[in-house]
Amino acid sequence: MPTTTIRLEDALKTRINAAAAQAGKSAHAFILEALERTVDQVEQDNAFHALAEERWARIRATGQTVAWDDARAYLAARVDGKRPRKPTARTPAA
Repeated sequence: MPTTTIRLEDALKTRINAAAAQAGKSAHAFILEALERTVDQVEQDNAFHALAEERWARIRATGQTVAWDDARAYLAARVDGKRPRKPTARTPAA
């Protein structure tokens, strides 16, 4: 396994040690877990933004959207455990 060296300010190192102790972990395990969570979050954010860009491109290309009232009713029904039909996309009036 490769090794990476990071330099930490003394105050941050002290905080990491204290937080790791409170979590019942070594500072090393605590730092690895924090890094993994951060990388996961960045990857999720990037996937979310890519999906949003893809959907925005589709809206620009087709001009079709789902009315907010239809989307809200669909989501409310899903929250209630129902299986409603997905709302139909339409081209809004200008």
